[in-house]
Amino acid sequence: MTDSSPRVLLTNDDGVDAPGIAALYEELRAVADVTVVAPAENQSGVGRARSRAVDVDDHEWGHAVHGTPADCVAYALRALEPDFDLVVSGCNHGPNCGEYIMGHSGTVGAAVEAAYLGTPAIAVSAYDREAFFPPEGFTFDVPARLTRLLVAHVLDGGVDLAEADLLSVNAPLDDTGGDLRLTEPLADYGVDVREATDEERERHDGEWRLESDFWARFEYAGRNPSLADVGGSYPAWSDRAAVVAGDVSVSPLRVPQTPVHSEGVDDLVAAVNRAWVAEREDGVAADDD
Repeated sequence: MTDSSPRVLLTNDDGVDAPGIAALYEELRAVADVTVVAPAENQSGVGRARSRAVDVDDHEWGHAVHGTPADCVAYALRALEPDFDLVVSGCNHGPNCGEYIMGHSGTVGAAVEAAYLGTPAIAVSAYDREAFFPPEGFTFDVPARLTRLLVAHVLDGGVDLAEADLLSVNAPLDDTGGDLRLTEPLADYGVDVREATDEERERHDGEWRLESDFWARFEYAGRNPSLADVGGSYPAWSDRAAVVAGDVSVSPLRVPQTPVHSEGVDDLVAAVNRAWVAEREDGVAADDD
């Protein structure tokens, strides 16, 4: 790469030594000058949480931050020079599909942080066609190759992402078919709360388990249902339908907190404002007495 090469910031939530980020680093170096700024330890599930202060260590590929994925992005985009053209977050061990799961994904949270700070981003997550979560002994080669193609097209200027702040991508681990689909996150969510077993208490602190429910609309045994059993159950436009079908979901997103108009909220504000004015006036009258 030369001084004029596009610059990519690479981060994740599984930690700087995770295999997913290593696979992306090897692939993306072919199309950009890549700097890794990733958490020193696993930070899965922290969403876009930020710290007030962090320590940063040197790493052979860039930097290891003792903080969250969003900390990594904030540090890199504001403390490192020259500016980055694109942020890539991943490759996550497991999919991030559906509004609820994406909301507390550290992988997606890093991309959202980048978008807020003015740099476009791509969040990449990997899934297994049968087991949903990647099994032991897998590699991230296929999602990494796909990400290289996405990044190359974006950096070459052939694709305008002006209307999208970030892309959330879920890709299968193998390349035995499966097309790219333009998708939207599905509002299918839930959380299971139960007392921890004795074995779980030994492995983790805490007496209660709070487990995200990836398949809230289904009754099933075990961690996940058979993907064959839920085929056709989701709208075709959804990221969940793409994953169930073994395809690649690509969801273009804008950063959240988009203002909306609500007549109910209009009425609420007007009513509470009247009550608030009356309460203040009563307080003034009481003080005068």
